[in-house]
Amino acid sequence: MNVSTEEGMRPDGSESSSASHADVNGTHRESKLELFGFDSLVNILGLRSMTGEQSHAPSSPREGEDVSIMLERPKNKLVDASFILIQFACPVLDKDADVKLGTLMGVFLPCLQNILGIIYYIRFTWIVGMAGIGQSLFLVSFCCMCTFLTAVSLSAIATNGAMKGGGPYYLIGRALGPEVGVSIGLCFFLGTAVAASLYVLGAVETFLSAVPSAGIFTETITKVNGTTVSPIHQPSVHDLQIYGIVVTIILCFIVFGGVKMINRVAPAFLIPVLLSIFCIFVGIFASGKDKPVEGITGMSLTTFKDNWSSAYQMTNEAGIPDPLGSAYWNFNALVGLFFPAVTGIMAGSNRSASLKDTQHSIPVGTLASQLTTTGLYLISVLVFGAFATREKLLTDRLLTATVAWPFPVIIYVGIILSTLGAALQSLTGAPRLLAAIANDDILPVLNYFKVVDGGEPYIATLFTAFICLGCVVIGNLDLISPTITMFYLLCYAGVNLSCFLLDLLDAPSWRPRWKFHHWSLSLFGATICIVIMFLISWSFTIVSLALACLIYKYVCIKGKAGDWGDGFKSAYFQLALRSLRSLGANQVHAKNWYPIPLIFCRPWGKLPENVPCHPKLADFANCVKKKGRGMSIFVSILDGDYLECAEDAKIACQQLSTYIEYKQCEGVAEVVVAPDMSAGFRGIVQTMGLGNLKPNIVVMRYPEIWRRENLIEIPSTFVGIINDCIVANKAVVIVKGLEEWPNVFQRQFGTIDLYWIVRDGGLMLLLSQLLLTKESFENCKIQVFCIAEEETDAEGLKGDVKKFLYDLRMQAEVIVITIKTWDVQVDGGSVQDESIEAFTAAQRRVADYMSKMKETAERDGTPLMADGKPVVVNEQQVEKFLYTTLKLNSTMLRYSRMAAVVLVSLPPPPVHHPSIFYMEYLDLLVENIPRLLIVRGYRKDVVTLFT
Repeated sequence: MNVSTEEGMRPDGSESSSASHADVNGTHRESKLELFGFDSLVNILGLRSMTGEQSHAPSSPREGEDVSIMLERPKNKLVDASFILIQFACPVLDKDADVKLGTLMGVFLPCLQNILGIIYYIRFTWIVGMAGIGQSLFLVSFCCMCTFLTAVSLSAIATNGAMKGGGPYYLIGRALGPEVGVSIGLCFFLGTAVAASLYVLGAVETFLSAVPSAGIFTETITKVNGTTVSPIHQPSVHDLQIYGIVVTIILCFIVFGGVKMINRVAPAFLIPVLLSIFCIFVGIFASGKDKPVEGITGMSLTTFKDNWSSAYQMTNEAGIPDPLGSAYWNFNALVGLFFPAVTGIMAGSNRSASLKDTQHSIPVGTLASQLTTTGLYLISVLVFGAFATREKLLTDRLLTATVAWPFPVIIYVGIILSTLGAALQSLTGAPRLLAAIANDDILPVLNYFKVVDGGEPYIATLFTAFICLGCVVIGNLDLISPTITMFYLLCYAGVNLSCFLLDLLDAPSWRPRWKFHHWSLSLFGATICIVIMFLISWSFTIVSLALACLIYKYVCIKGKAGDWGDGFKSAYFQLALRSLRSLGANQVHAKNWYPIPLIFCRPWGKLPENVPCHPKLADFANCVKKKGRGMSIFVSILDGDYLECAEDAKIACQQLSTYIEYKQCEGVAEVVVAPDMSAGFRGIVQTMGLGNLKPNIVVMRYPEIWRRENLIEIPSTFVGIINDCIVANKAVVIVKGLEEWPNVFQRQFGTIDLYWIVRDGGLMLLLSQLLLTKESFENCKIQVFCIAEEETDAEGLKGDVKKFLYDLRMQAEVIVITIKTWDVQVDGGSVQDESIEAFTAAQRRVADYMSKMKETAERDGTPLMADGKPVVVNEQQVEKFLYTTLKLNSTMLRYSRMAAVVLVSLPPPPVHHPSIFYMEYLDLLVENIPRLLIVRGYRKDVVTLFT
């Protein structure tokens, strides 16, 4: 099917947005969906992109380009030749490779082959003899319940969408996040690699027991109950090590050279296993009648009763009862020994790419194999406990071969082939799991194990072989088994926790086809996994959990994990929604008040292109939050039309977010497109935030450059922003001397001076306390200056303020300053010289601007106009404002010239005054003060006296 787009011109000369679509036969027809323009219609390419499949066609056609989607063989001869060459070199691309497996061959039989392993043949009868029939039934039920619940959770997750490579790592990582997925995935990789050594040692031990003459070292005579008996064919540890190393090396060569052949022949390994199990049961029911063997009574009720209770005792390293032995076995130890016999339920999910219908085959095949083996184990406990004495169960390590019909060789062949096949699968699957983790590019240290699509993970295979050889050198099957158990249990716990979290959150995307699941079952399954881990060995459990936690912490610090839509993100989202609803729309109590600053990133002046926010403004954002906790909203306004600048805004927002993360600020970035800054801020202050999680403090830089660069549009915008904040009931903090603001490495000494003029709900006091929590200001002391008129009772005011600060748990020195009324003539003794110069210059500029306004009004015959609107100017009031700011500035220079930072109340813009006049008042107020915070609170208390 070819889909081509053609562009034409309309009669009016404009480009046509319609596209001519092709039908299945390739003939062109006119589109009937011109209304939708260039919208992506529902087609095969779009659906494949949603499922993550790779497509060779671009997402949208370029101008004048014909796009073809080839779903059949290429028509071009050169491409056709290349296609044939690839088919010849890679048989996977043949039609035979497209044949998918069903439930039986794809899931049930692989799981059955992986579950039925070496433990059943050479340890199960010994476990029945040691634990007795009663506790063995409980042991099997307990372990199989763990895998059953895990299989239920696996079925739910696997049927919630398409699966990719990685097996349990993919499922856990996409459910609990990449950090948890990598930590558990690596532990599962170690468990799989160690399991390969378990299978190798099992095959070697079986071979040496069947052919004792093949042993290199002298056979050991064991003792039973302290008395010497006839020699028992127990292979030497050194023989296990030597033969195990040789077999592992041979298997590695096979893996390197014939992986595809192994996958094709692997189902044939199951036939000897099934045949051998059949021969075991035939031999058991025929025992005692033909060729009776000492210790084998046949199916006997007396034997069943004798073997019902447990017989935990000391054994030697070979597991033979010995009062002087070095190992004591109990139920906990048997759990660790037996649990590997119930693992293998992940085999079907690991082959998801080869299944016809993963959402049907995985749950049905996995649970069917798990229930089948559970039934086999329970029946085997009853049968094994009823046909042989306890002494025979404990001393004959290969009792299954002894009783097998017609020849024990069948059992030996079955064990060897099944274990070698399982070892090959482990040595083949473990490197691919490690390569899948490396290909996700999360841990930089794993980059060496990356492989291209379809490539062989040779380096990962060598690493897996090295781990396997190290475990083979141990040479003791019973020491390796608990190690595997820990890693598998970690993986199973992760699967159960993944299903628990997804089921509990119940996000809209959680729609598994497997309906027989519940979050309580998954939680119970995860609990059983943890309980089994501690039952086996608390020390191994602590080590395995510590290893997983270390990997998790390393991924958090060094990893490059992205957003996979995991369950934790959904949990955070739902928790945020519930918290937001619980906060409601009412005002927050003063005890629960948190500053949520709205940081204006580029209000005045320009920054370098690669710096979206002033660096010191980001540092100051952390200063208004206690210990950096809280949320800041960094806002930048982009002038222009939204339809034209939407993409530029997205890029700018991404750059701002990256910069915030670089500055280690806890906050979010927002970029708004508006015709101008005033309109953009007005929209922000009205709509930013939800409920009580709205910004309550507006932080911006003081526009010191407006007069220096003659930017006459700044005063009007600045005054408009302050008025908008007052109307929206937002606090305002204006930073003057931002370039001088200290960073975290610059320690400040001296005082933090507060000129508390108007009641602001305690915001200025709270900001001073927040500054003291920072390393830069922790050595400073607070001074509170109360400005009062001359007739005010200074001592009474000072006592009230001290009592107020004491009740607020704030330590500060209180100083009350009385200022003469504004109409008193300025004398040189009370006002600083630099303040007089600034005052005189401000008077002159105000008078010049006033005269210009009057001339314009007289010439045009209109009232006085400023900032595009009429104003009413009381010259006496303007003079009063200038005198007041002069007094305040002179007082601050006298008492706070050496202060680390000064905080002063922000006066509101006078009504009907030109914005330039207000800027003159503020310029005179902040003149010659290097580091100043101008603060205005809002109609709410942010501090409280009560506990």
